[in-house]
Amino acid sequence: MKLSLCNEVVRDLPFDRQCAFAASVGYDGLEIAPFTFSDQPQDLTAVDLAAISKALKAEGLACSSLHWLLVAPEGLSITDPDESVRRRTVEVMRRFVDMAATLGADRLVHGSPKQRNLEPGAEAECRARAVECLAAAAEAAEAAGVIYCIEPLASRETNFINTLAEAAALVAEVDSPGFSTMIDSSAAGFEEGDVPALIDRWLPAGRISHVQVNDPNRRGPGEGDLPMAPILAALRRHDYQGWVAVEPFIYEPDGQACAARAAGYLRGILETMR
Repeated sequence: MKLSLCNEVVRDLPFDRQCAFAASVGYDGLEIAPFTFSDQPQDLTAVDLAAISKALKAEGLACSSLHWLLVAPEGLSITDPDESVRRRTVEVMRRFVDMAATLGADRLVHGSPKQRNLEPGAEAECRARAVECLAAAAEAAEAAGVIYCIEPLASRETNFINTLAEAAALVAEVDSPGFSTMIDSSAAGFEEGDVPALIDRWLPAGRISHVQVNDPNRRGPGEGDLPMAPILAALRRHDYQGWVAVEPFIYEPDGQACAARAAGYLRGILETMR
């Protein structure tokens, strides 16, 4: 297993310093949120992406994945009844697929809860629109040799895809090698409870293609009541060799301290499993 840090945790630093910091405290990669670079991140150029790759490589890091995909530009949605909004959204999703491939990432994580909500009373229509958009992203991902992952999120964040079972059903419906799901320990712990049991069920079934770790209280791993050792043990039990990305939302005392603590905590657990 390889540790990655979601870069928005330290977005107050210039990107080259984000890379240097992440490497110094024990991460193997960064999971990149495109909005941390621009409010129009889909317009990042080949030169921009080359600079990002150079900064990562200078510190021996990889780009593990892209996430928080639809935060910017403003106004995106995969469920909006306006076809022009959805068309623009799909264009951005496809652009991020290309960016991920250029940066050497093999996963994209589609969370973006506000941009996927189902309108009350029109849930079926909204869901059909979402499936169409996600299928388009999956087609682009398959062509680019990456995997586009729908992230189950807690019901406190969105009303669309809250459980691994719902995500797995969606993956089966889209039915593309470029489309999968993943597990976020905060959302899974809040919504479904037994995270190791979810891993035992869905990882052997080939549905979990990426992992994010934090506590249901939205702090970093180890900063709440959710034990991380059983989660990592479940991943190890099924020979998971992918990325484990640290994605807290509450940073105390600050992002750097939170990220450093998480790396040390997770590395300590992994050492005991050797």
